Amino acid sequence: MDLSTALFTVPFTLRVVARRLTCARTHWEQTAKRRVRYATVDLTSAVLNAPLAVIADPSSFEPDDSPLADLPPTVAVTSVQGLDAAHLVLTDVDLSDCVFSGAFHLDQLRLEGRCTFAPTPTGLHRRFLWPHWWTRRRTLAEEHHWRAQSSGQSAPPTSPRHWRTGPHHHDPGLTPTPETVAALYRQLRKAFEDGKNEPGAADFYYGEMEMRRHDRTDTPHGERGLLWAYWLLSGYGMRASRALGWLALAMMTTIVLMMGFGLPQNSPKQRATGVVPAGGGTVTFEIDKEDPKNPTDDRYTSQRFEKALKLTLNSVVFRSSGQDLTTAGDYIEMTSRFTEPVLLGLAALAIRGRVKRGN
Repeated sequence: MDLSTALFTVPFTLRVVARRLTCARTHWEQTAKRRVRYATVDLTSAVLNAPLAVIADPSSFEPDDSPLADLPPTVAVTSVQGLDAAHLVLTDVDLSDCVFSGAFHLDQLRLEGRCTFAPTPTGLHRRFLWPHWWTRRRTLAEEHHWRAQSSGQSAPPTSPRHWRTGPHHHDPGLTPTPETVAALYRQLRKAFEDGKNEPGAADFYYGEMEMRRHDRTDTPHGERGLLWAYWLLSGYGMRASRALGWLALAMMTTIVLMMGFGLPQNSPKQRATGVVPAGGGTVTFEIDKEDPKNPTDDRYTSQRFEKALKLTLNSVVFRSSGQDLTTAGDYIEMTSRFTEPVLLGLAALAIRGRVKRGN
């Protein structure tokens, strides 16, 4: 069904069963509702003067002998380019391949029901011989197009293990840039937050930070370095397992360094020296303490492990252990008292976000 350039001047409800529904430059002057089955919907440059709802209709209203009757009733919106989304309501539609770039007021778009977005690629991948996997989250089609183009992916993927290519994949000038994709994520995150959709808002915040991290044009080098560290240590404060893993690694490193270099060979003892007058009288004692000595042997013993463990646990909560340390041990303790509480705070922030999102 092609409704391109049509003009609708009265309120109405339209029920459509089709493979494709095209509404390019269609003009709605009054409130309208479209209940759709099966179709891919194109809303490029549509004009909305009143609310327009596009709803995936779960009820079957087509004839039993319809050639579409055996297909899943999934409704996919493929484009809202050039559209003012302030009056648009999408309900239970598939937005995996929807192009949002060029739309206006995306922060006012209303997403209701179960609107799905493209996931990240699945499975284990290799980059520079290092295995990695993509964090599971909702993504925009524009991010897929940019990553597919920047990775040199030459053909549309046939499995969920790849980023999806766009219609202008071979033309870098038409491929979205990280700057524009970050702006799209920012606006749609606001739409999710207004709809109290915390999981969707969290995924789009992650996507926005990812695009800022890869933006070499508008993001300064220093800021990009901070974003890389923020991503590596805690997934932008949203991946508790990553922050806890780094915390455990930092604590184990501190324990090993303390056992090897930080704890002295023996606990320094105080000595008292003085002069006793021959005929008696006042005695003055001068008490001095030996400097801690670096260990020479038997560094990795159970006793030294216990001391190092107590010292490391104290450093996580900004407490001084009071343990006599070598010069190297003082610097190791100062470093751990700065880094480990930061990692603990990032883990707590990520756990709070996960509990708030409820997934």
